[in-house]
Amino acid sequence: MREELLYLALVTGLNQVQRVAVTGVGVLSALGPTRREFWQALAEGRDGIRKLVGPRLEGLRIQTGAQLLDYRASDHFEQRRGDMLDPFAQYFVVAGREAVEDAGLKPDRPDRVAIVSGSAGGGQVTLDEQYHRLYGETRKVLPATIPRFMTNAGASALSQELGWTGPSFTLSTACSSSAHALGHAFWMVRHGLIDAALAGGSEAPFCNGYLRAWESIRAMDPVRCRPFSKDRQGLTLGEGAGALLLEPLTRARERGARVYGEVVGFGMSSDAHDLTRPLPEGAASAMQAALLDAAMRPDEVDYVNAHGTGTMANDATETRAIRLVFGPHADRLLVSSTKSAHGHALGAAGALEAAASLFALQEGLAPATLGYNEPDPECDLDYVHEGPRKADLRVALSNSFAFGGLNAVLVFRRIPD
Repeated sequence: MREELLYLALVTGLNQVQRVAVTGVGVLSALGPTRREFWQALAEGRDGIRKLVGPRLEGLRIQTGAQLLDYRASDHFEQRRGDMLDPFAQYFVVAGREAVEDAGLKPDRPDRVAIVSGSAGGGQVTLDEQYHRLYGETRKVLPATIPRFMTNAGASALSQELGWTGPSFTLSTACSSSAHALGHAFWMVRHGLIDAALAGGSEAPFCNGYLRAWESIRAMDPVRCRPFSKDRQGLTLGEGAGALLLEPLTRARERGARVYGEVVGFGMSSDAHDLTRPLPEGAASAMQAALLDAAMRPDEVDYVNAHGTGTMANDATETRAIRLVFGPHADRLLVSSTKSAHGHALGAAGALEAAASLFALQEGLAPATLGYNEPDPECDLDYVHEGPRKADLRVALSNSFAFGGLNAVLVFRRIPD
């Protein structure tokens, strides 16, 4: 009997389909410490890629990245609290705070609000520091090592700070992590399983061991990423966090909240092919699933925030996937990679790019693909490479594709004034 009641409750919840609004945005990136500075930089065509600085980063082949150079933990946390959190977790808490404050949400039922985070590497800075101690200094690691590097540390810290007792969990699907987090949060809100959700992701990859691991796969550009350009040589890493506050559109309007836009679809797929070589069919499948979930035709999409890493394989594969999905309409799409400005933030990339997509819709401005030098016959779409472009943007698609062939795609819609 108990199982039957649980089943009925689930079915009832899944039948309560409601529109989902984004009412809060928080961003911490190399483009700036807030959502406003993040978008202002994108709108002006500026980037945050520069020479790496920091302890134990000398001797690396790669000397550029999109770092948070002005970030200080003491500006955001009391010392004891900050000491218990790896930078990646701190970043998620900071972005989450901004999104909640922006939304002005004060839930009546804290048990009905979720926090869903995404991260590819978790506490890599902590691991690097402690391995350095273990093998080179004291041969001891600090007692806080485990809670600092665990991938769910950011979500757990934020739930404690906010006092929200609803679902709180973390997804780790490499570079699709925060897109998966946003998609699952969107589905939970849409189907009435929760009243609201804070979702996004964070990453802090700039430490010696992690960077050397990335260098070893020969996927990084020694200067800067050049997505879709014929002379591209690889990706440029970035760090930071992005968070969106999702709630039912009707409830947002009832409380007079500002609405940035609407999440209307989410799709996932797996290439089931190779750990590092993507398939256009896998990416296309996720885009098609997202459009189906949104009940939209391909020709309704105006802008694609591409995964656009700057590697030879990814950019050509993504271009083919877009053509598979959109057919002749692909030639009318505006496509850009904002990774060219904020770097490839790995598990945080999907959240940063979701924020960029929402702002693009709201402001009617497609961000530019920076670093583009020359056309590639295998990359033959309109990549907005000459600078940000004004346009009437109503629907945006945001792509996230990860090692392991794990694909996640979000669809956003502008809500008319």
